[in-house]
Amino acid sequence: MKASKLETVRDIGRIRTLLVTLSVAVCLATLMGCGNSTLETERMYAMQGYADAQYYLGVMYAKGDGVAEDDAEAVKWYRKAAEQGHDGAQYNLGLMYANGEGVPENAAEAMKWYRKAAEQGNARAQNNLGVMYKRGVGVPEDDFWGWENDTEAVKWYRKAAEQGNATAQSNLGVMYENGEGVPKDDVVAYAWYSAAAASGHDNGCENRDDIKRRLTLSQLEKGQVMAREIFERIEKR
Repeated sequence: MKASKLETVRDIGRIRTLLVTLSVAVCLATLMGCGNSTLETERMYAMQGYADAQYYLGVMYAKGDGVAEDDAEAVKWYRKAAEQGHDGAQYNLGLMYANGEGVPENAAEAMKWYRKAAEQGNARAQNNLGVMYKRGVGVPEDDFWGWENDTEAVKWYRKAAEQGNATAQSNLGVMYENGEGVPKDDVVAYAWYSAAAASGHDNGCENRDDIKRRLTLSQLEKGQVMAREIFERIEKR
């Protein structure tokens, strides 16, 4: 039986998809050290415009992995990937600006790149964006001030916390314990501290144990129920 034109086009599409997939797989395998390629081969994929390759090359320069450590080169490759929308590169570029590594320290630029990554769902960027709002660092003067900074901090901490980011969970607990950006609620704080502690987060463990001493038995039971609900939500993601 002859294949219809539609089926033929569909088969050609599958072949093209397979070829593209294999090319990307070779690229990633090379960057992850699965082959015997040199740095120049790895650089070749990055120069061809593969965002993942650009990102990994930036990581290699930042860590001095297989190449002399060079923060400026790391920034260069992070930027190329970040401008293509790679959320990991956007997050790392934000870190470089926040720490003044490879570029002059610039809180506004750090916030810009954190936000780009955060809006794509990068949990680490969401947490760091929350931290910047909480501290009022890099926040436009005509944008937010005072308690509104705390409200934005809570917003981003929550997004990261709901993805299972332990640092954000602990930070969100602090906001509830202190009544910053949200009504003060030790029970909710306990629940988020418990979530962070479950991942072995040091501050989460310490804060959970500290606030636990102030809760009544009824409050503690309620907090434990809330913590279980948090775990269940995260597991379903």
